[in-house]
Amino acid sequence: MGDVEIRPPRPEEYAAAGEVTVQAYEADGHLAGDVGYDAKLRDVASRAELAEVLVAVDATGEVLGTVTVVRPGSPYAEISRPGELEFRMLAVAPSARGRGVGEALTRAVLGRARALGIPKVVLSSLDRMQTAHRLYERLGFARLAERDWRPFPHISLIAYQIDV
Repeated sequence: MGDVEIRPPRPEEYAAAGEVTVQAYEADGHLAGDVGYDAKLRDVASRAELAEVLVAVDATGEVLGTVTVVRPGSPYAEISRPGELEFRMLAVAPSARGRGVGEALTRAVLGRARALGIPKVVLSSLDRMQTAHRLYERLGFARLAERDWRPFPHISLIAYQIDV
């Protein structure tokens, strides 16, 4: 991943980061039948105010992927508890898939947890996000089935955790 830099987005990159997130979710059919979540995915400015957003950019400055890092008890937290860092909305542009961008972003989250002295990282993922699940499991995440949940009757989220 020498050609990709992971860092916080600049304000002028918020729109591109939001579009990459929506494109990634749409490409995999994860927005079908979901009303309004695309607006939340696009709103990187709000996430950057209330959480830590990271982007993966190439040498030309193109945004290839993004992830939102969340502390427990904060507005974007879903399943994290004290002593856990959570991440959400991991997305890689369809054109950048297969280049290790998702892995680099996930490893950056683990690095943030270590830097902050937080011993665990947790996440929720749509039950049908099989490619993401393979990545998490390859990196050492374990299922955290007792925290699986449904934000809506038709949406099932499964949980993972890793000790850092």
